[in-house]
Amino acid sequence: MAIKVDIRVPVGLPVVETAEFIASCETAGFSGVGVHDHQHSGRDVYLTLALAAQRTSKLTLYPATTNPVTRHPGVLASLAHTLEEIAPDRVRLTVGPGYLAVGNIGRPRARLEDMRQAILAIRRLLRGETVIFNGTETKLRNVSDKPTPIFMTAAGPRMVELAGEVADGALMLVGLHPEAVAAADRRLQLGAARGNRDLGDFQKIYITPATVDEDGLRARRWPQLWFRSDQPYLKYPSNSNLFWLREAGIDLPDDFVPENISDNQADAICDAFGLFGTPQECLKRLKRAETESGVEHVFVFPTHTQDGGYEMPQLEVDAFKDVVIPGLGG
Repeated sequence: MAIKVDIRVPVGLPVVETAEFIASCETAGFSGVGVHDHQHSGRDVYLTLALAAQRTSKLTLYPATTNPVTRHPGVLASLAHTLEEIAPDRVRLTVGPGYLAVGNIGRPRARLEDMRQAILAIRRLLRGETVIFNGTETKLRNVSDKPTPIFMTAAGPRMVELAGEVADGALMLVGLHPEAVAAADRRLQLGAARGNRDLGDFQKIYITPATVDEDGLRARRWPQLWFRSDQPYLKYPSNSNLFWLREAGIDLPDDFVPENISDNQADAICDAFGLFGTPQECLKRLKRAETESGVEHVFVFPTHTQDGGYEMPQLEVDAFKDVVIPGLGG
């Protein structure tokens, strides 16, 4: 079975146009599309996904990522069920601790325990069970026979463990290197043991940073760049990227300066971390990830700076449509 490939699409256009772009991703052969939940964009992700659901028939649609800080768990459960009514069996709710969305309202990311309680509450609500919030009992008046699956977006090792403990699946930013993937699997199993769970049906999706260009040279210089003036690209969205790179045998100091990373180091980082190069090189790297790391599902996350985060990934869509997805047998 070919690797499933999803892609991140921003709300970078008016929502009707973004929905049309998402429909073009289905035509290109992608399995799913995740759209970020950034209220400061002035455009709402759930309205965008609802419009996209009406224009597609096969794509799995999800926020990538929503959070329990800007949206209460009760609200998230209601939103998930509403999308499920529009696109049955084509929706997942993906929840993370928050980054730009929470930063833009001056709030910290959700803590580990906040995430645990939020995921558990949403799961109970989607099953039609009663939940207590601040001493008040509540439940959803309408639920689906098959509850929407809840995925955690997990970058740090403790969040990966928590995903194994409480979620139905995980979007993990751990890279594609066999040692990093194996380390993430061990963390998932630790969490599953703590939650007394079997991960037989647990779905793993690997967030895969990607830059595609025609000669491959510019793409492989991303580790030497900054996400914003106070944050290297390799620390976006958190320092946890360095943890997984160390699992892959690449040990950068915590206070590294991007410009001091050599070209050879940048090449090694790109090879461990994601898809960087020509479309043909990206296809080759994905096939290696399937063979060496057992990767079955990736979420292509086009690289960008903070200023460029809302540019539509047309170049990546074209490259995957014309070269990568056909080469994978999709």
